[in-house]
Amino acid sequence: MERIPIEIIESKIYLIRNQRVMLDSDIAELYGVTTKRFNEQVKRNIERFPEDFMFKLTDEEYKILRSQFATSNIIHGGRRYTPYVFTEHGAIMAATILNSSKAVEMSIFVVRAFVKLREITSGNKELAQKLNELEKKYEKHDKDIKAIIDAIRQLMTPPEKTKRKIGFIK
Repeated sequence: MERIPIEIIESKIYLIRNQRVMLDSDIAELYGVTTKRFNEQVKRNIERFPEDFMFKLTDEEYKILRSQFATSNIIHGGRRYTPYVFTEHGAIMAATILNSSKAVEMSIFVVRAFVKLREITSGNKELAQKLNELEKKYEKHDKDIKAIIDAIRQLMTPPEKTKRKIGFIK
């Protein structure tokens, strides 16, 4: 089995619509087929790819994604259609429709990359949650400290001296 560093696969995983996905062209390259052949197989087996496994990018999403990496211009043979993207489950399902040993082998690396990213993300979520808790805890302390400082300032301010009136008081 050809060993591919997980970092290479991780670099081909994007966050779109709050989901980690891979482009059809990247999966095709990893699985050793052309994007055209890959998409033909997907269309022939479309029942295996519900919306939570695969979806087509909008023009705006694709435009944003293209700005993240260099792609060839449409005039010079680049993509003419917005790509399909595949979630972790869709990428694994893709290996089953290609029926090649390379696709099956590469799906293992794809799964490992998605799992690694999930672990990293969950670790960051825990850290973010703890920071939020600390912030809330000390936010209350800040209010209490401010109230104490205000009270001390009031005590430090000398009382206003009142002048006594001269003469008889009724």
